[in-house]
Amino acid sequence: MTSFTFSCLQTKSHVELSTKTLAFDVEGGLLKHSSTFPYFMLVALEGGGFFRGLLLLLVYPLLRCLSEEMGIRIMVMVSFCGLKKESFVVGRVVLPKFLLEGVGFEGFEVMRRSKRRVCVSRMPRAMVECFLKEYLEVEVVVGRELRVFRGFYTGFMEEEGEYFVEEQESVGYIGVLSSANKSIEAPAVFSHCKELYTVTEEEKRKWRLLPRQKYPKPLIFHDGRIAFRPTPLSTISMFIWLPFGLILSIFRLATCLTLPFNISTPILALTSTKWRLKGSIPHSLTSEAHLLACNHKTLIDPVYIAIALNRPVTTVTYSLSRVSELISPIRTVKLTRDREADAKSIERMLVRGQNLVVCPEGTTCREPYLLRFSPLFTEQADEVVPVAVDVRVSMFYATTARGFKGFDAFYYLMNPSTCYEVEFLDAVDTSCVRVGEGSSIEMANLVQGVIGGALGFECTRLTRRDKYMMLAGSNGMVGSKLRREGEGKEKL
Repeated sequence: MTSFTFSCLQTKSHVELSTKTLAFDVEGGLLKHSSTFPYFMLVALEGGGFFRGLLLLLVYPLLRCLSEEMGIRIMVMVSFCGLKKESFVVGRVVLPKFLLEGVGFEGFEVMRRSKRRVCVSRMPRAMVECFLKEYLEVEVVVGRELRVFRGFYTGFMEEEGEYFVEEQESVGYIGVLSSANKSIEAPAVFSHCKELYTVTEEEKRKWRLLPRQKYPKPLIFHDGRIAFRPTPLSTISMFIWLPFGLILSIFRLATCLTLPFNISTPILALTSTKWRLKGSIPHSLTSEAHLLACNHKTLIDPVYIAIALNRPVTTVTYSLSRVSELISPIRTVKLTRDREADAKSIERMLVRGQNLVVCPEGTTCREPYLLRFSPLFTEQADEVVPVAVDVRVSMFYATTARGFKGFDAFYYLMNPSTCYEVEFLDAVDTSCVRVGEGSSIEMANLVQGVIGGALGFECTRLTRRDKYMMLAGSNGMVGSKLRREGEGKEKL
């Protein structure tokens, strides 16, 4: 077997590699940072909770004293022991985002030139398989399976996974791994390589991270509460912050509920809960009632629209938790998902002269994409004011597809710092839809495009159901009387 440096492999042309099969060591030859601790910490926090994450953090000093192999076995034990296999989805809905953000552009660029891709990981297959196959289009994933007892992970791994290569395929087999660790977990894979290329840590430090626009498949949906890469230092910071964050969230909530917006906003800004108005507020919005349609980042979107207007607004909601309803500083009205009933509810509120905020996507989207806008809102008013909103959080996400939604507001308020951006766009004339001379679907697409253009977000045709089928394995509906989207009911 001949060994070369990774820089030699980079000089090979696309034609030279297009007939080869590349075997990549995920941690050593694909990810910019070789440490697996952040990914195990995500499993511990998102799959097992804060206590399990704290336990993993406490054993970190011990991990530094052990071999890499023994360290991984301990992290597997702490992160997985007792988790139910059937309900384990962290590898599918949480880890892909963080793994994609850790891919080195140089390694990925070489891998994409090959005819066939095989990836070998020291992490359990359940952690990396979805990321590699669904988002990087890897054909074969070699990793160790986790042992299961009565449906629960035991925290032990099976022996190394194997990948058997056909004789004719081995002729064009190339391996890429880290020079710091040549004792790969699946040696049989690399034993078939005619050429072996090693990546030094010095080379990896010069690698760039894979830009979002280069992802083979766009990352649109992901779940979980952690909004940062949980390295040991950042995880320590989180646990130190938690008690202060809990107290601060209660103070922020009390301030918002008990004081007028023009008084509470400066106080909240002193605690790093800020917002910013882009552009100006149309004069008509300060004196007349309008139907405002905004994209959906968190359940707090309408609150910041009310703060920007310094006027009370009403928002229509769907699947909002009882806790969120009770602590909401603005009026909320639940939709029934019955098209006719919902249309009448919206019409009544507009007739009463109330500023009404709707989120036509029907669910939140964290990434810079807009989901399909339901056309119902375009049929309820002669004019719709699009509102573009965006939010930045520093520690926790304020949305969830699988967790308890009643905590959404508290997670948002527990962030050390947040910033909302609100932009009121030019009103869109929708009167043609009301008189039957225009398509409500085309009008909804128009409003979606206006907001997407203002934010620089990509518009998609994906829906609430698509999100929940991917993240939660359900259609996102609640209640037995709710109709499925495919049965002809439009969503607001």
